[in-house]
Amino acid sequence: MRLRHPGGRTIHLGYCTNVHAAHEVDGIVAQLETYARPVREAVGTPSLSIGTWLSADAVHTLRRDPDALARLRDGLRRAGGEVVTVNAFPYGAFQAPVVKHAVYHPDWTTAERLAYTVDAAWVLARLLPDDVARGSISTLPLAWREPWDDARAAAARENLATLTDELAAIERETGRSIQVGLEPEPGCVVETVEQAVVALEGLDRDRLGVCLDLAHLATGFATARDAVDLLSGAGISVVKAQVSAALHVADPADPASREALGEFAEDRFLHQVRVPGGAAALGRGFDDLPEALAGCDSDSGADPWRIHFHVPLHAEAQAPGLRSTTPELRESLAVLLGGDEPVVDHLEVESYTWGVLPSAQRPTTDAELVAGIAAELTWAADHLATLGLERENA
Repeated sequence: MRLRHPGGRTIHLGYCTNVHAAHEVDGIVAQLETYARPVREAVGTPSLSIGTWLSADAVHTLRRDPDALARLRDGLRRAGGEVVTVNAFPYGAFQAPVVKHAVYHPDWTTAERLAYTVDAAWVLARLLPDDVARGSISTLPLAWREPWDDARAAAARENLATLTDELAAIERETGRSIQVGLEPEPGCVVETVEQAVVALEGLDRDRLGVCLDLAHLATGFATARDAVDLLSGAGISVVKAQVSAALHVADPADPASREALGEFAEDRFLHQVRVPGGAAALGRGFDDLPEALAGCDSDSGADPWRIHFHVPLHAEAQAPGLRSTTPELRESLAVLLGGDEPVVDHLEVESYTWGVLPSAQRPTTDAELVAGIAAELTWAADHLATLGLERENA
């Protein structure tokens, strides 16, 4: 949906389709009718912003097959959807039975990652609404942190420099500006905003920036205020923000809390765990929730945990001893959108974990998933209204 910021700019708020399993063009078109249209109707908006996840196979086809692109555009029209941002982090099969570390491959040291992102940028330029001049793409934060060395860092940097040349060519041909944002994530080469600043040093700041995933930020016990101040000082833009919430556990040694956490330990996605003061590389966290639970007992310290498990925005209370980071999310949104001018204008609700939530919270039908996504978007729009944003053409 489109919101109007008090400063006058249009803010695009949508949801990310990486929650759906389709990764071929026809499946992506079909999911617009199954999910996007009824979500739009439930939210009560004339046009729904769709943060489109496109696999490498899909963007390869869409860039080279005009008929496939026409089918997607027609599907968007029929669903009342519009695309201003693409999620190009997962290369493919993001809802496979087991994803875990596979989501970080191929990484930015490879030609495959570069080609995928360039294809995604060309496709996005052709999907943008007529009255929107800029599109955004989120991408992985270079790579998982191991293995990593100077040679790999140099290869990634070269690929990012080539990407900016390709983005400039897209703008010359289409008149549309596409920006790509590294998305800091726990456990990766770029885990923090500070590391993003270092990674982007000397590169084209007009075309490369940062995607702030607000669950990732909260998982690392970081604040949006510090992140925005650091990025602003370095001249780096927030090209998009993912409106998401993580898990917070006040006392992970508490038996009831550990039992509740066990319901979130699952086999598909990686759920990194952090404690205040540092990252896993510094001995202050774990790479996955099962590992954390195995390493924690009643004699463990009293530090709280944050877990990279995206939970529904409107479900702040999770279980005994567990809550979501929704309070931190509210603070982050106030920083990003509560000022005289917005820091970011592309917002994407990204709860891709609906299918692996504890059974009591997990939707079992398409209608239940639609209702859950719509509830998240409504929560986000209602909170943004408290910051002075109003729906356009509601």
